[in-house]
Amino acid sequence: MFVAGFPAGAWGTNCYLVAPAAGEECVIVDPGHEAASGVEELIREHRLRPVAVLLTHGHIDHVASVVPVCGATGVPAWIHPEDRYMMADPEKALGRSLGQQLMGSLTVGEPDDVRELTDGALLELAGLKLTVDHAPGHTKGSVTFRTPAAQDVPPVLFSGDLLFAGSIGRTDLPGGDSGAIMRSLARVCLPLDDATVVLSGHGSQTTIGRERATNPYLQQAARGGGPAESTAFPRRGM
Repeated sequence: MFVAGFPAGAWGTNCYLVAPAAGEECVIVDPGHEAASGVEELIREHRLRPVAVLLTHGHIDHVASVVPVCGATGVPAWIHPEDRYMMADPEKALGRSLGQQLMGSLTVGEPDDVRELTDGALLELAGLKLTVDHAPGHTKGSVTFRTPAAQDVPPVLFSGDLLFAGSIGRTDLPGGDSGAIMRSLARVCLPLDDATVVLSGHGSQTTIGRERATNPYLQQAARGGGPAESTAFPRRGM
């Protein structure tokens, strides 16, 4: 499997282009703030042909470029229905004070073709098989996308803002729920093989095995612990 990614915009949100190999069809995961030019560059460099945009959740730092990217490539965007409203009304998702600071400088809206994700769905796109897991907590409509293991290729989890290297997503914005994110960690992440590569919405690549051994929140989820302290959450992105 071929994955090319880059941190985009003011919040350093990781955008990924995923394909069976260079020169083939691809999906684009989380084209966030100022991501359109980077997406265009990777498409050209690796001769990729986009077929879909996949969104892990609806916060503006993950969806800000969805309209220009979908418009330029003519592809649909996939998002969970609980977060769909955020594409057109991000201020409601961020809270009034933060939303007002941002919305004067950003153009928002839905692309022409929006399709809704469901828990457990298997997406077969661009020659890839991606399982969708609903993972509320950071937002009500947060999801992850995971690929199966293949010969000499470990499985990959695109975790959005559910799981980071060493931490987890914040829950202090509207729709966040610290109890729900712990349950999502237990249900979505803990059953995965230690070799699973985690490509998150912010920060560096990690593995489930590394996070199982070192991430205090994943360890707390394994013990059946309750809500984590939100003040300890990373403040990367939204």
